[in-house]
Amino acid sequence: MDARFLGITELVEAPPVAVVVDVMRAFTVAAWAFAQGADKIVLAESLDEALALKARHPDWVALKDGPPAPGFDLVNSPGMLRAVDLGGRTVVQKTTAGTVGALAVKEASLVLCASFVVAEATAQLLRTRTSDSVTFVVTGEDGQADEDLSCAQYIARRATGAATDATEFLRRAAGSRAAAELAEGVRQGVHVDDVALCLEVDRFPFAMVATLEGSLMVIRPYPVPSQPHDYRS
Repeated sequence: MDARFLGITELVEAPPVAVVVDVMRAFTVAAWAFAQGADKIVLAESLDEALALKARHPDWVALKDGPPAPGFDLVNSPGMLRAVDLGGRTVVQKTTAGTVGALAVKEASLVLCASFVVAEATAQLLRTRTSDSVTFVVTGEDGQADEDLSCAQYIARRATGAATDATEFLRRAAGSRAAAELAEGVRQGVHVDDVALCLEVDRFPFAMVATLEGSLMVIRPYPVPSQPHDYRS
């Protein structure tokens, strides 16, 4: 498999297969939303669009980066989300990097949204596809965020079926600027457990597939059968 690792601004056209990685925290949060019962996640282009969707669908749950804000129900924190019952609900998500990256490749034939918590399921789904080339969109820090790049590289290795220990990839993510900013309270809307929750490998047995449904980009969970694997020590 030919794997390319690009930042959002480096995308010149939609690739055939795209894996959009945002570890801290958009696609860790998305996975937790599904674990808490969400039916689907709608990706908003802007905060205004998120609020407009919420206004048209009052039963939907609106989620954003940063501190709480009028009109939004939740913030982009897995630590906070794990206590919320989202059974059957639709979540509208707008974040700084992850949602932007997914929307940038919305014309791709396959778009997967990924983080460490769904790494193996994402790799397994890629292994079932015949595409020779996969573009990993490293969403943070103009493609330089080490938590996203390390996760992307880890998934790429696993997608080839190679035995891969997660330890070094997790170490890089734990030492990233994003992890430090979350731990030190530089970012707002943070739970004390957020970094640890973002570094849980394969917490959930599903991949997350994003597709255009009408004019909206929608993520849904894609269950992947559990298989024995040999990538962790």
